[in-house]
Amino acid sequence: MAIVVRGLKFAYERTPVLTDVDVQVVAGSFTALLGRNGSGKSTLLRLLAGLLDADAGTIDILGQALSALSPRQRARLIGFLPQQHRPVFPFSVFDVVLTGRAGHAPLNPRREDEAAAREAIARAGIEALSERPYTELSGGERQMVMMARVLSQRPRLLLLDEPTAHLDLANQARLVGLLRELAGEGMTVVAAVHDPNLAFLHADSCVLLSGGHIVRTNAARPPWARDLLAEVYGEEPWTLPFGDRSVVLPGPRAAARPSS
Repeated sequence: MAIVVRGLKFAYERTPVLTDVDVQVVAGSFTALLGRNGSGKSTLLRLLAGLLDADAGTIDILGQALSALSPRQRARLIGFLPQQHRPVFPFSVFDVVLTGRAGHAPLNPRREDEAAAREAIARAGIEALSERPYTELSGGERQMVMMARVLSQRPRLLLLDEPTAHLDLANQARLVGLLRELAGEGMTVVAAVHDPNLAFLHADSCVLLSGGHIVRTNAARPPWARDLLAEVYGEEPWTLPFGDRSVVLPGPRAAARPSS
C-alpha cells in the first residue's frame, strides 16, 4: 500500500471536518476522491501532503510514518497540486516549473534540475508556453503549468485537488491521459475530482466522502450505484451503463407541489 490512513480525525477550531477516516491506496494506482463541496476532500489531501496536522489517527506514506518525514523528504516523495495558485511575479513558465525542484536542488539549480523541468513541460504538453510570463496565462494554462511544476519533482505520490478545474475538453483529456500514464509507470495518483464520470471512467478506485466520513463501496454496491450517490450527494442521479461501469447525469429535483 502506498497510503494507509487509520482513525484520522481533523477539525478546524471546533468544527469537525474528518471523523474516523480509514483509507488504503494501492501503489501505482489512480484513486479518485468524490463528495460534495465541504465533504473533506481537500482537507484529506492536505493532511496526506503533510500540510496539516491530524487531531488523531495515523498516516503512513510508502511504508513510512508521515509525521517522521522531514519537509525535504516529503518534497521528494510527495507532489501536491492545490486548487488555486496566485501568481505574484512575472516569472517565465520554465522558471515556475523549475521551482518544483526545490526539494532536490541546492540554492542554484543544476543541469539535472533544468532537464527535469524541461521533461515535465514536455509531458504536460506546454512547450509553446515555456518562455511566456506565468502572469499572462489563462486559468487553464496556469493549471497545466502547475501540473508540470509538480511533475518536475518526480514524486512517487501525486496528490491533486480538482486538477481539471479551468481546463477545456482537450486539456481535460490530456491531463486524464497523463494521470493514467503516470499510474501505469508506478506513480501513485490521488485526485479530488468534481465530475464523478471522470472518476468512474478513468480511476482504478474511488473513495467517497460524505460529512467527513467514508462511504463504503463493494462489488454489490459500486461507486456509481444510485442509492449510494444519493447518500453522498443528497440527490439521486440518472445512471447509464457504459461498458462494465456507468456514467451519471444529474436528475431533476422534484417540483414542489402547490398546496391545495
